[in-house]
Amino acid sequence: MALPDSAASLLVPAPVGKLAIERFEPLIGEQAYRRLQDRFARARELLGDHVMWHVNSTARGGGVAEMLHSLLAYGRGAGLDERWLAIAGTAPFFAVTKRLHNNLHGAPGDGLPLDAEAREVYESFTRAAGEELAARLSPGDVVLLHDPQSAGMVPALAGLGVPVVWRSHVGIDHATPVARRAWEFLRGYVRQADAYVFSRRQHVWDDLAPAKTALIAPSIDAFSAKNQDLPDDRVTAILAAAGVQDTPSAGDPVFTRLDGSAGRVGRRARMTETRRLRPDDAVVLQVSRWDRLKDPLGVIDGFVRYVLPSTDAHLVLAGPSVEEVADDPEGGDVLDEAMACFATLPSRVQEHVHLATLPMADLEENAAIVNALQRRAQVVVQKSIAEGFGLTVAEAMWKARAVVAGRIGGIQDQIENGRTGCLVDALDPAAFGSAVTDLLTDPVRAAELGEQARLQVRREFLGTRSFLQYIALYERLVTGRGVPAEVSFPPGYA
Repeated sequence: MALPDSAASLLVPAPVGKLAIERFEPLIGEQAYRRLQDRFARARELLGDHVMWHVNSTARGGGVAEMLHSLLAYGRGAGLDERWLAIAGTAPFFAVTKRLHNNLHGAPGDGLPLDAEAREVYESFTRAAGEELAARLSPGDVVLLHDPQSAGMVPALAGLGVPVVWRSHVGIDHATPVARRAWEFLRGYVRQADAYVFSRRQHVWDDLAPAKTALIAPSIDAFSAKNQDLPDDRVTAILAAAGVQDTPSAGDPVFTRLDGSAGRVGRRARMTETRRLRPDDAVVLQVSRWDRLKDPLGVIDGFVRYVLPSTDAHLVLAGPSVEEVADDPEGGDVLDEAMACFATLPSRVQEHVHLATLPMADLEENAAIVNALQRRAQVVVQKSIAEGFGLTVAEAMWKARAVVAGRIGGIQDQIENGRTGCLVDALDPAAFGSAVTDLLTDPVRAAELGEQARLQVRREFLGTRSFLQYIALYERLVTGRGVPAEVSFPPGYA
């Protein structure tokens, strides 16, 4: 397989900011904040002047990149030397890793095999990337490798005297032959890591050592551009500036960046629609990558057949500019499929469906648009047919939105059906449509679900919990006490 030019790095440094953890105190309370301070102090003591390295497939787009932007910046703000490298993969490499991603969810993806040719493409690249990282390490450093794109780097790092953790953000509740094929492909690399981290117990491969396995669910940053509080007039202004909603005399489309500076939405989304969204339209929203596992065509079908006949609502299906997401070669095809589906709809139906491709040149600007969209929606949906966790669910819940989502993967860990949202069979469009319609026609119940949803996220899915869990895992690795079967904390820790 042809690798990039030998002079080019296979691992590109991603910028890591520096954020103060003090901002969490009013959100989580004094007692929980003091505990957080104590744990960071312990992490500084253990790490000393060494580096905590993170490697993943991209610094742009997707939930993993969003988490790393925040978690690493808070770690650096607390005095840890956190560094982030993104894989500068080739097109053949990302084709194989997208196949692995799909297979780990039980989906066939491009339908091609994980054969000797695929292994050569994957292994030649990850071996070289692992050797490149190994040359940067010093004894006392620690490495966290994220998802299948990085698993093949483990052998080059094993035995160097640094703890190596492989973190899987994807998985499937009930293993299929397709998923097991991906496990078989990756198993030899992953087993050489010092620890493996999964988002939920059901996603742990059944042939990995329990003593090396930990469970840590993903989390959101309440202060990021995607999740910070926005008043209604700011929501309206941002959507108008992005070209998503027709709003005369809109206000100032500004937001606060993670570093505290002011940001402004100026780039426009590319809209596929026959009429503009209006301020008084009821909105059903799904935000996700253009990925078949997110079932965008199923969202359109369920909305058109089972929501629109009973309501006057509008569907907004929003995703990133596909040109800006290098590690997802299928994104353009899926967007094309959604646009082709839109083109077949009757004109009266097209008026109620809006496809939004959001600008990605400025990631925080993109996040602010998503934030405004989620706050604008009456109902947020995530009709995934496979999902490792689904951070868009926690994001919408944090904004006190009523959520209808597939009863699949980590979504089930976020939503308590009937109390903090609605879970439906991901393959039942009628059930999906009925749940959405019920919430649109009963705004009081929708508001009650939304308020309980926000409390649920505050208790369980903020980044403060992730800090505590990763530090506990790191402490066990470097002190030789082994990996706990589950890195968990009781309700009310924050």
